Amino acid sequence: MVAGREVPISLDEVRDKNLMQLKKLNTALFPVRYNEKYYADVLASGDFTKLAYYSDICVGSIACRLEKKDHGSVRVYIMTLGVLAPYRGLGIGSKLLNHVLDLCSKQNIPEIYLHVQTNNDDAIKFYTKFGFEITETIQNYYANITPPDCYVLTKLITQTQTKK
Repeated sequence: MVAGREVPISLDEVRDKNLMQLKKLNTALFPVRYNEKYYADVLASGDFTKLAYYSDICVGSIACRLEKKDHGSVRVYIMTLGVLAPYRGLGIGSKLLNHVLDLCSKQNIPEIYLHVQTNNDDAIKFYTKFGFEITETIQNYYANITPPDCYVLTKLITQTQTKK
């Protein structure tokens, strides 16, 4: 990055014509392969799933699913959030997560959660910085990766913004 010049980070919605970019990112970023249900959820989630571009290069994404709870309220599940290694530390993951947190606040969605492999210290540190807390440990959550255990990280969204 050139001193004094900020390289723009832009977010774009995921749709049929750029879904392949998300598939390629997921292959590069994550140790699991995602099925067609995952990609159907991605396309159905609207603004809750975004691709991140750094200088017009697709370098990251967040993919969420909206879930209805038993008593009718909605919560957001972060299926994936990742940024390619050379582009980490530039605020891209924070921009993606803040986008979804802002949407939750604006839409009065009180809860957001995700699963993180128990040895993924970088991810745990990242999410706790945003107020997520470990609320559960699930043994043998992952079938083909070691360790197979995960934490559930949850954040309750406070509706502090005034409505205009």
